Amino acid sequence: MALVSVEKKNHILLIGLNRPEKMNAMNREMYHQIAAAYYQLENDPELRVGLMYAEGDHFTSGLQLDDWAGVFANGKGIEPNEGELDPFHITGQALSKPVVFAAQGICFTCGVEMMLNTDVRVAAKGARFAQLEVKRGIFACGGATIRLQREIGWGNAQRYLLTGDEWTADQAYQWGLIQELVELGEQFNVALEIAEKIAKAAPLGVQGSLKSSKIAVTEGQEAAKERLFPDLQPVMASEDVKEGIQSFLERREAVFQGK
Repeated sequence: MALVSVEKKNHILLIGLNRPEKMNAMNREMYHQIAAAYYQLENDPELRVGLMYAEGDHFTSGLQLDDWAGVFANGKGIEPNEGELDPFHITGQALSKPVVFAAQGICFTCGVEMMLNTDVRVAAKGARFAQLEVKRGIFACGGATIRLQREIGWGNAQRYLLTGDEWTADQAYQWGLIQELVELGEQFNVALEIAEKIAKAAPLGVQGSLKSSKIAVTEGQEAAKERLFPDLQPVMASEDVKEGIQSFLERREAVFQGK
């Protein structure tokens, strides 16, 4: 059985961690299967948004460290293979399409770090989060030290990165780390509703919004300003813009083709 289930649902790619008997602990094979799914999302023109979720009671207990020790000691870190795209975005290109994230139960270490490289997050009440690495003799190497302080502030990030303590879904919601806090069992459905709304929107507009936002965060506001109208120009020449205007005039829902 695959460690990661991958299913196309119209314009949405469902990516499900599927090792519930091990609390979805991530070994190297699971990483590569997720990375292959991300590559599929990026390169399939029919796909517009991804949805990452997990089977079972927990999102993930974290990395299976005994399977990763040699990788961490190599000085280069986690490297995707050909036909894969790093779901942590520590190496390689960034995903140009959005990903919605749904978590339940425990979501530790690599689970948090994959979440930090997604765009809209949903969590079930009672979910727990942690970066446990300092309790295991290492430090977070999947992006938490790079992104967590941006999401929840310096002090909050260091409070948990340096201690390995857990934080709750309620805290995550208060900080804005997650956008929807829902009843247990509803996290996938709510995430799917959000993904479906994104999939119905104009793909070039969605990808342009995401690109501009990422430039502002990674390169700064001035770089984002310089790229804003040059990146908007080809979008304005698209068939989807014509459809957006026409549907508005006709008072109907737009049907976008991504071109």
